[in-house]
Amino acid sequence: MATPADLPTHTALGGPPPPHALTAFPAHATTWFAAFATALASPAPDIPAALALLSTDAYWRDMLALTWDFRSFHRKPAIATFLTDRLPTTGLTDLHLSTEHPPKLEQPWQDVSWLVLVFSFSTKAGTGSGIARLVYDHAAASASSGESPGAWKAYTIYTNLESLHNAPEAIGPLRNPYPNHGQWLSALAAALSFPEDPEVLIIGAGQSGLDVAVRLKVLGVRALCVERQGQVGDQWRGRYEALCLHDPVWYDHLPYLPFPPTWPVYTPAHKLADWLASYAHTMELPIWLSSSVQSATWDKDAKMWDVVVLRGLEGGAKEERRMRVRHVVYAAGLAGGVPNMPKIAGMEDFKGKIVHSTAHKTAKDYLGKKVLVVGAATSAHDIAHDFAKHGVDVTLFQRASTYIMTTANGMPVVMRGLYWEGGPPTDLADRLSASLPNAVMRAVHRRYTAEIAEKDRELLAGLDRVGFTRNEGVDGSGFLHLAYSRGGGYYLDVGASQLIVDGKIGLKNGCEIDRFTPTGVQFTDGTELPADLVVFATGFGDIKQSMAAIFPADVLHSLKPVWGVDAEGEIRAAWGDSGHDAFWYMMGNLCLCRFHSKHIALQIKAIQMGVFGERYTKGKPS
Repeated sequence: MATPADLPTHTALGGPPPPHALTAFPAHATTWFAAFATALASPAPDIPAALALLSTDAYWRDMLALTWDFRSFHRKPAIATFLTDRLPTTGLTDLHLSTEHPPKLEQPWQDVSWLVLVFSFSTKAGTGSGIARLVYDHAAASASSGESPGAWKAYTIYTNLESLHNAPEAIGPLRNPYPNHGQWLSALAAALSFPEDPEVLIIGAGQSGLDVAVRLKVLGVRALCVERQGQVGDQWRGRYEALCLHDPVWYDHLPYLPFPPTWPVYTPAHKLADWLASYAHTMELPIWLSSSVQSATWDKDAKMWDVVVLRGLEGGAKEERRMRVRHVVYAAGLAGGVPNMPKIAGMEDFKGKIVHSTAHKTAKDYLGKKVLVVGAATSAHDIAHDFAKHGVDVTLFQRASTYIMTTANGMPVVMRGLYWEGGPPTDLADRLSASLPNAVMRAVHRRYTAEIAEKDRELLAGLDRVGFTRNEGVDGSGFLHLAYSRGGGYYLDVGASQLIVDGKIGLKNGCEIDRFTPTGVQFTDGTELPADLVVFATGFGDIKQSMAAIFPADVLHSLKPVWGVDAEGEIRAAWGDSGHDAFWYMMGNLCLCRFHSKHIALQIKAIQMGVFGERYTKGKPS
């Protein structure tokens, strides 16, 4: 296994930046960027000159701007190959430091300092934004007599496609400036009916589908969401009553319409459901509710999808609609897969009830009963917490170790400087977050995890004392990369952990379920727990299982595995190259959906306009 990346500490760089490098950092940043812009600008980029401005351990992360893909390149040889291959094709011009966000000196930890530069640029296809982090390298300073700003070297560079030439978003000053007298209702009804086939069909109208739909709308692309639920937001309304977001409000805004300042920091699921419905209505997004895609077949000659939709009408009637669309976006998310429900001997003999967590609604129906919750990640803890608050005898069966951090202590740490009160604008926060390649972000989160564990020391010691098995995440990086690699395996504690410590939620682990009995569950250690209800909070299977009812086998076979990270640290297949023409995976939490929905929309629009370039796949891990 490769050694986890570390941060560019003062020790590794030969010491902290000297006083002259700190006091004159704006001038040093400007000088560095001028050299960077001169070296890379088309039509004759000077790659060796650009490499001289990078640190030995530099990273360059690109999102669509130079690769039409999501790529991270580490160290100068890989970066040199990437720039040599791509700059002649994509072009790079008009590099300018941001005047709105001038260079900033940051010291996130006592032993780490860097300069943050925000910049803009153009390519042949569009405009982009960039972020560079410079660290002070004493070896470089020594080579240049200690006075040259050349001692500041780029540790990370990030380039991101923001817009396409001749295809601006129809927002702000570019929205329709004329009044609409008496035609709004009829125009809206006509848009919803889709007399012409949409250009893009979006399967699902949760946050994933809504975000893509609104991004496409402002780019002038006709898109239709098909949603099997009867209301927008039912994906959240249908879950257990106690469900609440564990991410803070500043992290969860939707595109173009942020939550109001009165919004709670942590959003209850049913409140979010109502917000999604309101958002869809306010943004006038075309959605067919109580509808389902019956089939989607690819015509490889015409490069079109033949789609059959069963549309729900008023009064419960159904109408079949056949259409040909250019793109299909699968926006049912990771949770759109088939629920994982293990088959265990004796289930048919059990006299109680067995449900997956997706089918559980409320603890109120089981007062005075005994409940076993199988699983130990977020849903399992939330459900067990709800039972315990209602005085129900509940036990959590932990099958594998879990990362635990308290939301109260952890979120102010992992979100500081970005998604918190007084933080930067959301679009800048998104770019600042994305500008750290995931290998670097993992190193950052190792620092966060250690800091949070110290704050949570008493609770964690209590969990250890009662036998709850914990881990510190991938390479000790906490929850973020468990989410990226597994889509779970952690609990951001809002109270259940202390109930486990106090014995108000029972704990069973260190064995497996052997079988069900008529009155409970028997384990491989010979013990048995009586139960009236068993809730399997065991996640979901491969989403291709649920997609098999829509797409033929050849399409499913061509699709790449989605989610998890590749060797460059990039999430696989989501938001970009799915493995099949004109098919897009759209998924993620509210933050990832907000950010990456724009990437999908820009790719689709670029294909429409004929300006989408070839994806850069050299050296890309499979």
